[in-house]
Amino acid sequence: MTTGGDASEAKAALRARFLARREARSPEERAAAGAAVTTALLRGLADTRTLAAFAPDPTEPGAGRLPAAFTQLRTRVLLPVVPTDGRELSWAVDTGRLAPGRFGLLEPVGPRLGPTAIGTAEVVVVPAVAVSRTGVRLGRGGGYYDRALQHARPDARLVAVVFDDELVDELPVEPHDRRVTAVVTPSGGWQDLG
Repeated sequence: MTTGGDASEAKAALRARFLARREARSPEERAAAGAAVTTALLRGLADTRTLAAFAPDPTEPGAGRLPAAFTQLRTRVLLPVVPTDGRELSWAVDTGRLAPGRFGLLEPVGPRLGPTAIGTAEVVVVPAVAVSRTGVRLGRGGGYYDRALQHARPDARLVAVVFDDELVDELPVEPHDRRVTAVVTPSGGWQDLG
């Protein structure tokens, strides 16, 4: 496992490889993955009262299905709002109305709750480019979720959503990385890590 200064370079190389693979996936593969991860997430989140989640971009598993499917849970759903400048996410309650925000990412229309609102969620569904079987999450490299997870409850269940081939044995890790406690993949469904 790579740590320290080498980890950042190793992460960048892996990130580029995984993102290129995502871009190459067919619309049919993305749609099938979206259906499978949505079903698994709804089952795994059945008793959640407050959920922090995200609206997947077109290349991510769940695109076009999440967060709309979360309405079936009858739970309070918080979605991130990327600031116009800076790198600390705010949160807003998902009312079903989303609009493009910074980087073209969909975000809720309505009042902003600030960065600490994620601390009210028992479960946080986070985006990832890859996840190791020990819970190390590789993000896109902007650090938004690294900062956001500092405000999450210490006992919050952190769940990453990735394609099957993005669940790997090992990933580089840095001191600030917070491990996820579960992963959802199209074929494997919800898997607790530990």
